[in-house]
Amino acid sequence: MSETDLIERLAAAVAEHLKPAIPLAVDLWDMAMVAAYFKRDPQVVRQTIACLPSFPKAIRLPTKTRAHPLYNAKEVIEWAQKHREKN
Repeated sequence: MSETDLIERLAAAVAEHLKPAIPLAVDLWDMAMVAAYFKRDPQVVRQTIACLPSFPKAIRLPTKTRAHPLYNAKEVIEWAQKHREKN
């Protein structure tokens, strides 16, 4: 087996285990993902950012217990971009 064949087999094996990316337009982020995007601690985001009236509203899926908030990724990104400093 050539080096090229080995690389192709390895690439095919890796590709089988990768999850397809969910488009940002429809992806739902939990608080940890929102915090990672903002490069902040999740508790800081929860207590100081997510509670702002202008922040995107949470999506809570129906469950037997109170569901954790989820946020539309595209809305979170758009909200953050609105707070860019103007030169």
